[in-house]
Amino acid sequence: MNQEALEHAEPSLPGIDSPSEDLDRSLAESLAGMEEGYEPRTEHLHEDGSPEFTNRLIREGSPYLLQHAHNPVNWHAWSTEVFEKARALGRPILLSVGYATCHWCHVMERESFEDEEIAAFINSHFVAIKVDREERPDIDDAYMRAVHLLTRRGGWPMTVIMTPDGDPFFAGTYFPPRDGVRGSRRGFLTILQELSAQYQESPTEVLANAQSISQRMQQLTAPQPPGGIPTERVMARTFQALDGRFDERFGGFGRAPKFPQPSQLLFLLRHARRTGNERARHIASETLIAMSRGGIYDHAAGGFHRYSTDPRWLVPHFEKMLYDNAQLAETYLEASVLTRDARFERTTRRTLDYIAREMTSPTGGFYSATDADNLNAEGENEEGQYFTWTPSELEAAVPDEAQRAYVAELYQFTPRGNFEGRTILSRAVALESADIEGLDDALLRMREYREANRNAPLRDEKILTAWSSMMASAFVRAGFVLGEPSYTHAGKRGVDYLVANSMREGQLFRSVREGRDPQHRATLEDYAHLIRACLDLVEFGGEHAYLARAIALQEALDAAYWDETNGGYFQTANDAEQLVTREKPSRDGAMPSGNAVAADNLLRLAAITQDDAYRTRVDQTFRAFSRELNQGMGATRFLCALDRSLSRELEIVIAGPEDSRAALREVLRTQYEPGAVLLEGTDEELAAIAERAPIAAGKRGIGEGAAAYVCERGRCEQPATDARTLRAQLDARRETR
Repeated sequence: MNQEALEHAEPSLPGIDSPSEDLDRSLAESLAGMEEGYEPRTEHLHEDGSPEFTNRLIREGSPYLLQHAHNPVNWHAWSTEVFEKARALGRPILLSVGYATCHWCHVMERESFEDEEIAAFINSHFVAIKVDREERPDIDDAYMRAVHLLTRRGGWPMTVIMTPDGDPFFAGTYFPPRDGVRGSRRGFLTILQELSAQYQESPTEVLANAQSISQRMQQLTAPQPPGGIPTERVMARTFQALDGRFDERFGGFGRAPKFPQPSQLLFLLRHARRTGNERARHIASETLIAMSRGGIYDHAAGGFHRYSTDPRWLVPHFEKMLYDNAQLAETYLEASVLTRDARFERTTRRTLDYIAREMTSPTGGFYSATDADNLNAEGENEEGQYFTWTPSELEAAVPDEAQRAYVAELYQFTPRGNFEGRTILSRAVALESADIEGLDDALLRMREYREANRNAPLRDEKILTAWSSMMASAFVRAGFVLGEPSYTHAGKRGVDYLVANSMREGQLFRSVREGRDPQHRATLEDYAHLIRACLDLVEFGGEHAYLARAIALQEALDAAYWDETNGGYFQTANDAEQLVTREKPSRDGAMPSGNAVAADNLLRLAAITQDDAYRTRVDQTFRAFSRELNQGMGATRFLCALDRSLSRELEIVIAGPEDSRAALREVLRTQYEPGAVLLEGTDEELAAIAERAPIAAGKRGIGEGAAAYVCERGRCEQPATDARTLRAQLDARRETR
């Protein structure tokens, strides 16, 4: 059977009347070719441990799709051919979107997609598509808009029923499998039966309803005409709004669930620096302190969980996401410079050390996430068991009685625990500096104990361009501020990995797994964060060659993603697949807006290259999102870019021999100047980059020593040859802003 015929064939699954032996054979060959150590994730196993069912997802590279490759559901990956198949069969499409470390995705899989009766109904009445939202954020964003429209809430797993033209007519998130389960009036099977009957019995009505929903989605995402460039008043209003939502007792904003909100915290830090607003500094600092004491932070190993289910930051949702830890490491780093509070530096270091130790591939890329669930001693999935403790486990992990007593007191151990009979590590009090060394030894023992005695949560080992770029930026920036070359090296390896593995013939892709070709066309956020990481290497790593890479990536982004009519960048390329909507993101979610990061990149490129074309484009971007920026709180990362734009942008160049630049560099490490751009190098290195970076032209050391040049749009102070003079120049500039 040829490949085209195989694509139209069906595998041996419940509810399929005429399965194809040729397709089954092809899928079995794909299963046999899986990498060593592959374990089918299913309840349906033969006595020899082989899976009873295998569907087309066995051919995919996404860890999330592979989790579903042995469901009895006839899953397909997203493709135009699947929509053609639905048209030919006259069936609606069941779209299920999730990600590999999603707790409720796992629950719905076990309850519904592993259920043979439910699978048989899906297979005989729908065409089923499974999408990894992390690999295809364009699909996720488009159909999440339908979920919000129809239900006024969102989340994952996302469940959408749509026509073969991609128009949704039903949407939701998690559904219990049957009527009455978890208190539900209607379960998933009943809902599917009703929707299938509607589609077959009233097709005209269903299609009209679906088209009207799509039209509403398109209206909501239609680009707005440009407005005016927002002013400082927007930032003042946004601060007031955040102040009004600040939780004075526990830190953070609102009640529960509580998310870290790093974009809002970065805005507050910059607003505090720009205006001298002590209240903004207080809100950011108290929130960061509360999170680092709470259960949302992994005290034994470092790094942050996804969010807190309660107002106190005590009980987290236990998955760990790379993008959260990248943003939080950078936020704690900036707070450490602004406040000079050693607690923030400690949290930065422990977060980055966790990533370096547990979330970095042998070749330098950064893994995406770890699961909330792990297998307990009974072989059952249990949320949070890996990260929580009993007194007896603490005793086994920390044999020193004095150390153990201190840990038990500090982390409030009780026989009953604070989470389902176990204890989530959470501190109510600050650490005394004299106790840190002994505590760190105890925490190391606890980490080693759990690694040796518990089943670790699943690790999603796909490497996403945007997320890995964010983590590379965090490492490079920390390497500069903390004077840690190992961090700079980790960040450079991360960027080099992406350049080597996520690009093919000049085309950037989004997702890579070791040993596989990159998958899926890059989105705006992939370009924006990789450009940012390259600029960070130029500024904070002294790696000037990456400026050419950043410029080339920016040119590619401008050519394929720019909105020529209204300004700003679309999420997908001009020649990408046409979905029901084409998003142009402006608001921050768990990730900062790609347009906000792009705007900040353009400002940095304008300052380094002195090319006003970049500045023109960033002004057009601000105008394109004028309405969203004036609404403030949902676009705080954009306001960080606006802060840079409205500041007197400093260009700082340190020239001269490496060994004599250290004292001048130390000034910049301890001065909070997020709106400045920096170049550093020997006279020869700066001369070599001057054509692309005119701010480096003519900058030389003085005598046999180094010199620092503090400039604004090419107008420079007298060169500073000592730290005191440089610090005085920066202080004077700050006072006149």
